[in-house]
Order: sequence, then C-alpha cells, then structure tokens
Amino acid sequence: MNLLLIGSGGREHALAWKLSQSPRLSKLYAAPGNPGIGRHAELVAIDPADHEAVVRFCLEKTIDLVVVGPEVPLVAGLVDELDAARIPAFGPSKAAAQLEGSKAYTKELCATYDIPTARHRSFVEPAGAKAYIRQQGAPIVVKADGLAAGKGVVVAMSVEEAEAAIDMMFDGGLGSAGESVVIEEFMTGEEVSYFCLVDGEKVLPFGSAQDHKRVFDGDEGPNTGGMGAYSPAPVFTPELEKRALEEIVKPTARAMKSLGNPFRGVLYAGFMLTSEGPKLVEYNVRFGDPECQVLMRRLKSDLLDIFEAVVKGTLDKVKAEWSDDPAITVVLATEGYPGDFLKGSVIENIEAADALPNVTVFHAGTRTDGEKILSWGGRVLNVTATGKTLKDAQAQAYKGVDLIDWPEGFCRRDIGWRALKS
Repeated sequence: MNLLLIGSGGREHALAWKLSQSPRLSKLYAAPGNPGIGRHAELVAIDPADHEAVVRFCLEKTIDLVVVGPEVPLVAGLVDELDAARIPAFGPSKAAAQLEGSKAYTKELCATYDIPTARHRSFVEPAGAKAYIRQQGAPIVVKADGLAAGKGVVVAMSVEEAEAAIDMMFDGGLGSAGESVVIEEFMTGEEVSYFCLVDGEKVLPFGSAQDHKRVFDGDEGPNTGGMGAYSPAPVFTPELEKRALEEIVKPTARAMKSLGNPFRGVLYAGFMLTSEGPKLVEYNVRFGDPECQVLMRRLKSDLLDIFEAVVKGTLDKVKAEWSDDPAITVVLATEGYPGDFLKGSVIENIEAADALPNVTVFHAGTRTDGEKILSWGGRVLNVTATGKTLKDAQAQAYKGVDLIDWPEGFCRRDIGWRALKS
C-alpha cells in the first residue's frame, strides 16, 4: 500500500515509525514531515492547508490511504475532500471533528445524551461570562470554544484570574478561537488520557496514558502542549475503563451516528477521575502528543491493518495487542517555552540516545542545515523508552536525555511521578 501521512510533529514521527514496520507498506510519504520522519518516509513539500494540492498528490501517486495526524486539517475538512475524490483517509469528517473543534458543541452533545461531564455554560460576550464567574466563584475553568493550539484553557484559582482570561479571549488573544467561551466547574481528581478507535459504529479501546501539562517539575508553571507522558495509566483501572467506555465513549459514538455525523478515526478522551466516577473533560479527534509516542512504543499489532479497518468499517475484524512493558516519553523543549523562544540552536548526539536499548528519539520541532540538526519549535524532541517497570523505563529515558548535547534545551525531570509515588 502507498500511504501519505499528514503532519510534522512528534506524534507524526511516532506514527511514521510504527507504520513503516508494516510488511504491507509499499511506500510512505509525509507532508511536510520533519528530519526524523524523513528516516521512514519520503518528505513532500505540501502544505496540509492546501487541500487541492494534497488531493492532486494522492491521485498522482496512487495513494491507498491518507493518515491525517493534526487536528487543524481535520477540523478544516481535509478528510471530506479526500472522500469526495474517493481517496481513503483515516480521520473524522469536518462535521464529526467538531467534537474537538468546538467545546460548546461537545458540551451540548453531552447534555443531550446524558454523558457525564463538568457543569458548564457557554457565552458569546464578556459581560454575561463575568457575571456567571462571580456567581459561581473560584476555582473555575475558562475555555476558548475553538482550536487554540493547547493554549485555550485557563484553570483560574481566583475570580480575578478568570475575568482576566475572559478579557484576553474576547479581546482576540487567541484569535477566532476565543470568540465564544465555555466556563466549567473545577473538577477534582486525577486526569487520564484514553484512546479509542471508532469506525463509525464499533469502538476499539486503544490504550491509556497520563500527560504532564505544566512546564516545570512538580506540576509548576504554565500549561504546555505536554512535557511528557507514560502508558499505561495505573490509576485507570479495568473497572474505571469499563465505566468510561459504557457511560461516555460508546454513547458518544452512538450519538454521532444518530446525528448523521458518524465518527471515524481516533477518539481521544480526557477524563477526570472524580469521586463520582469518570467525567469527560474534553474530546480530541486525533492522537495526543506526546501520548501517541508511548502508545506506539507499546503497540505490537500492525498499525496499518488497524487504520485500514477503521476506514473500511471492519474494526471488529482486528485486535490491538500491547506489550506489558510500560513506556515513558520525556519532551526536550527550547529554553523559554511555552513563552518566547529562539529557533536555530544546534542539537548533537541524538544518535547516541537513539542507539540505547529500548529507546527511540522522536523528532517534533527540528530542521536540518546540511548535516546539522537544528531546533525549530517549542517542543523539539521526545525521548521515549520502555522497561519492565515504569521506573526502569524512566531511568532509560533520562539516560537518553543526558546523552543529547543541547545547551539551549530543557526538560522536566519528574515525568511519571504520579504513577511512581503510589
């Protein structure tokens, strides 16, 4: 099969790494890719936002399957245009991608179909939003309705902080994403990432993970796109997983089908494990980053077979088999992230880390300059390792981190702490 992978981050490198292991793969292309992805795929200089160019390339190269990694082209309807050209694509339609593209849409769906989530209200102007915040008090959560590259959620510990978030969003701080907002109750408990594949009707559980959103050790500092993750999440017991499937994920899949927008792709649910049971924090319609990296390290099955089953509606014909060994990934980021940072610093000795047993270094924000690897983003590398225990995996990952020579980079030193403290 000829495949085209859309995206350029660490998630897409992990997908390329796993897809390249399939004996059924003839040729893998990636648009636009990154230097790490280039080790497994032929990189193509196509902007994923140029849907016509993507379709044209697929027809020219006889692409049998397109795998769309990031959320932006999914929400923009790339899969719809591929479908119209009869090009099979892994990922939801534009209508189904509203589960991530609009938090208000998801909240309304939860209310209609009795899916457990936080109490909430949506607003399209600041005065009503602030009045509601003052009525509810703090802590409280303020979310931009649209896509905001991981920066659209403010967990406000005071009314003043929440009102400042409202001003920022309605004043255009997040562009069109903040033209409307969702205000939620602050839920207490541990948060877990849970992944399921859906073929429009059938649901295949696809692993759990826990992410580390805060930039510094001890969960201090501002939120980021994710500074590391581990899988599986021990706190997500089989009993909790069964409840989450039956009370949240499967009802969502049934709801989308009944609405005429059947969901096909990966449904990534963020759950808060409250005293009342799992509650939905939010949905994403693609793999998490960096959660995808740990999932791909643990997956034993052929990913190409599974993706094809999602597209064909035959998800009941495949299985996802997993290694018992846990996996952990540590994100190396550019100094200054998630604020302002400089691009172009040289990174050396990546190969030494990649050569360690049970370690894979996934590229996220890199670029080449001749033989040199340069940093070209906020989150730049993902050092991912497996081990017989999570502690073993953690030790091996940090051994890899310490081999990489990059003075301008930094990482958290406590990835996995929640699971290891118990």
